[in-house]
Order: sequence, then structure tokens, then C-alpha cells
Amino acid sequence: MITAQFFVETLRGEGVDFYTGVPDSLLKYVCAYITDNVDAKHHIIAANEGGAVGLAAGYHLSTGKVGCVYMQNSGEGNAVNPLASLIDKEVYHIPLLLLIGWRGRPGVHDEPQHVKQGKITTGLLNVLGVNYEVLSKEESVAGQQIKKAMSSIRETGEPFALVIEKDTFESYELKNKVDYGFTVSREDAIKTVTGYLPDDAVIVSTTGMISRELFEYRTSMGQGHHRDFLTVGSMGHASMIALGIAINQPERRVYCFDGDGATLMHMGNLPIVASAEPRNFVHVVFNNGAHDSVGGQPTVAVRIDLAGVARSAGYRHVVTVDSIEDFKSCKELLTQDGPVLIEFRVKKGNRKDLGRPTTTPVENKKALMRFLQSDDLKKD
Repeated sequence: MITAQFFVETLRGEGVDFYTGVPDSLLKYVCAYITDNVDAKHHIIAANEGGAVGLAAGYHLSTGKVGCVYMQNSGEGNAVNPLASLIDKEVYHIPLLLLIGWRGRPGVHDEPQHVKQGKITTGLLNVLGVNYEVLSKEESVAGQQIKKAMSSIRETGEPFALVIEKDTFESYELKNKVDYGFTVSREDAIKTVTGYLPDDAVIVSTTGMISRELFEYRTSMGQGHHRDFLTVGSMGHASMIALGIAINQPERRVYCFDGDGATLMHMGNLPIVASAEPRNFVHVVFNNGAHDSVGGQPTVAVRIDLAGVARSAGYRHVVTVDSIEDFKSCKELLTQDGPVLIEFRVKKGNRKDLGRPTTTPVENKKALMRFLQSDDLKKD
């Protein structure tokens, strides 16, 4: 394995000192090192990967230098538009270094949401005309690959990608941690909220820890999972899935369990939800100010008035709580006319023994559809 310090210092020697992107579990050690050692003007954690490409383009336009954009391979989809219509040599011809975590690489076991993306990771780069190399886990070789990548970028003015496999970087513990003082765990908040929901309600939960904790709660209570859609991939789209259900089953309460990073990734969803005026829609955002499942890198969600944004977008009722007691005092919002947004501020972290869903995505989908299409109330 290579150290994050070696990687960043090698890039610095090649003139790269600007980083932006969305954190990834395979890149968490290098992202943590960048957070600790690069100033805020030269490292910006973006809301989504396409935005990060735009930031790097602006950096190049203003400095003439090459920026580095990091992402999980699932983020390639968000980045395709600016890579093809902004960065490409047939448009503005802007140089760029991409750092892409290769989840679901063929032959390596991974979660189901990463399998397809793993198969097409390098194929997408080929289609986009982006040259790439899989970064070696030996520093001597990796150093030469970085030099080759930067030489290619300088000679062609085109982007180059370094694709990162599992266990490429040595462990590095983030030192620049922010404690917001929130005391409720996300898991306890999920248990509390779910316990007050009607039996015929549907929950659409976002990717990452939230879906895992909801699944474990149902299991611990001896309940089935047919009322929940566990959005194990497609970060940032849970609210649109929930809206699609809500407007087509207006007599059923639909709850979106979202995360702060996911909400920020596609914040334009908020006014879309509001404009549809779904009276049966409740949006619960569990906000810990971090990309918790990929290393705990910070988001800006605690620094903004998320409830105020939802109110301005047109949500009927909004509230922010940071304790079980505060939530219980306004729990009637769970059944009031929506759209409603409840921001529940929670502390970072999760149980070390937290499991993963034991049902497949297709099994989850079929069980939910049977529940939605039944005329009878299904009970556990």
C-alpha cells in the first residue's frame, strides 16, 4: 500500500495543489489527509461530482493550473455531463486529474449497488475519451504513474484518471474532526421516528447507514421489511423515489429518510417536492454534518439553515430538532398535511457491528410493490 502523504506530496511536486470532490470509502484515507493538510481555499468538498468538475474548471481558468477531482465510481454518472460538454477537447479543452475509487471491480466481492458500476467504470472512461491507469499499490510504481498522468495532461490538455482499487492507501486517521455537540445517535433517532409511523406507511430510505440502521431496527422488532424501500445506491435520489410513490398513492403516508450529504447532492429536489404539493409526504433529514459511511468527511449541512431552505422552497411545515424530547413535542407533524420537512440533528458515527440488509434489492422491490398494490393493510 501507499501512504496518503506520499500521494499528495508527489502530486504537489507535479504542481497539483487544488482538490475537490465527493468522499469515497476507497479514498477516505487520502481524503482525510487532504482535509488535514490542505487549506480551505484549495480543498472543497462538493455537493456532487459534476459540481466538483465545474470547480476544477474554474480553478484552471483562473490559475492555468490543473485541479484534482476525487469521487467514487458511482459518481461518474454525475460527472459525465461536464466531462463531455465542458472539459472535453471538442468544447473548452480543460485539463483535469480524476481520482476514482473502483467499487465493485469485477472479481472483487462488493455490495449489489456497486456491481454494475464496477463493470462499466473503465468503459465509461473509454467512451468519454479519458485515458486512465489503475494506480499501483507500490509507491515506486505509483510515483511513476502519477508522473505519467501529469505528463499526459500537460502534453494533451486533456483529463487523465487514476483508478483506485480497494486497499491501495495505508490507514490515516482524520485529525481535523468537528464535534457539533449533538447527543442523539442516528440509529436512536431512526428508531424513535419509525416507532410513531402509521402501520400502512411507506419509508424510502437513502443510501448508506440510514438504510442499514432502518433494516436492523425492523429485524430487532420482529417486523418485515415490505414497507421500506432501501435505496442502497443512487445517492441523493431517495426523495424523488418517495415523491413518485406519494403522488400515485395519495391516501398513504410516505416518509423519506434522508441524509445531509444526500440532500445536498441534489438540493433542487426540495422545490420539486414542494411544487407537487403532496399532502402525504414527510421528509426526515438525519443531519450529522458528515459523509458518515465513507470516512466522516464534513458536509456544510450544519452550517446552513436546512429547514429554512425547505420553507423557502415551499414545504408546508418545517422544523429542526436535536433531541428525542424535541422530536416528541412536534411528532404530530408526522401526520399533518405535507410536504413536511423534519431536520433531526444527530451525532456522527455508528455501531461497529452494524449489519447490512440480508434481502437483495430485487426482493426488497417486490415485497414493497406487493404491499403497495394490496387493498388490505399488511401487518407484521
